[in-house]
Amino acid sequence: MVSSLAEYPIDVPEEDLILRHAPVCSLNAVREALTTSVCAWGAARPCRAAISAGVRAGWVGGALLLYAHGAAAVTDIDTSTDVATGVNTGFVSLYGVIDTSLEITDPGSGWTPRLDSGAYRGSRVGLHGAEPLGGGTAIVFTLENGFSSTDGTQQVPGSIFNRQAWIGASGMWGELRFGRQYSPIYIPFKGDLDAFGAGTIASGLNNLSKITPYASNAVAYLSPRVAGFSTTLMMATRDPSEHDGSGIDGYYATASYRLNELHLSYAHQQTHGAGALRANLGGANYAFGKLRVWLSFFNGDGGTPVYHGAGGSLSAQYSLSTNARASLGYAHVRDYTTPGGSADQFSAAFEYNMSRTLLLYFSAAYLANHDDSSFTLRGVNVTGLPVAYPGAPVAGVQFGVVERF
Repeated sequence: MVSSLAEYPIDVPEEDLILRHAPVCSLNAVREALTTSVCAWGAARPCRAAISAGVRAGWVGGALLLYAHGAAAVTDIDTSTDVATGVNTGFVSLYGVIDTSLEITDPGSGWTPRLDSGAYRGSRVGLHGAEPLGGGTAIVFTLENGFSSTDGTQQVPGSIFNRQAWIGASGMWGELRFGRQYSPIYIPFKGDLDAFGAGTIASGLNNLSKITPYASNAVAYLSPRVAGFSTTLMMATRDPSEHDGSGIDGYYATASYRLNELHLSYAHQQTHGAGALRANLGGANYAFGKLRVWLSFFNGDGGTPVYHGAGGSLSAQYSLSTNARASLGYAHVRDYTTPGGSADQFSAAFEYNMSRTLLLYFSAAYLANHDDSSFTLRGVNVTGLPVAYPGAPVAGVQFGVVERF
């Protein structure tokens, strides 16, 4: 079953590991399915395999890539063989998310309908691969492109892998990555800090805070979880296009602790250069049977456009059944860019798993700006409608579908 990342925070090193709930296929399993059945696509989707002990596998969609090119393409994909078992364990797989929603929002000037892409989980397509080196260590890589599911355009024109483009090594000792990747502060932000997974217009955490989601020219270390603790450390170097010499472009660090149903997390970032942003966020969540409650805080100073605020959010999610979940939330921010400025948001959401890969969601929110604050409702990869005037209230509803492959 595909479950909500917000409902079941997972011990994972990246936001997009919500994909790991979906069916996973290794190349050798797909090879067998394609060569033994005329219904290869249907047979390959439910399979699950791991690349090796200690290698964090779980990537979606090898079947789709191979099926698209036909059985002949299978022989063109190189796989590795485990000497001890004789089993091919290296793989390259295609995965993706298509997130499309209908949003109706009133930013103080009347209700406006629009079709959005990536309001909950950014629409993307990517390649992930691993090549075992032995001893539980493997070379791993990810190439990931964001796109709009409403018009087919790239999320960032001219950048084919705008979300991720990194290579690294993974093992029982953790993981090293080099290249463009999710910033560590984005990891707890997307999974462990509110009932809405910091997505859709319902997430006050997303609407009222500011962080850096991606980092280029970055080196990151992701530790294994030991006695409930884990950490991620990242340093990004300056891009030559900045024309300000070599040096450090930013530091990022996260720490988390898990003890049964109690999850604690903290993240910090400090970037440099134009649009430098310092930000902190953290929080705790705890499950009481079918109910999970989140309490979080955030603050930040800098960025482009300039952000200077601090606040917190309280939210809860109740599992109505194995496939249905309902959430409520409240968030508040003190806006230091405006004398006396602040904002409050009240939210509700409902999610339903139609299948292991298909999720339907409904979100509703009311955001009250005070004094001259101009916060608005937005999504993960959605630019919110600007308020009609400083201090205008914003209300909206959203109906969406997420398909994972």
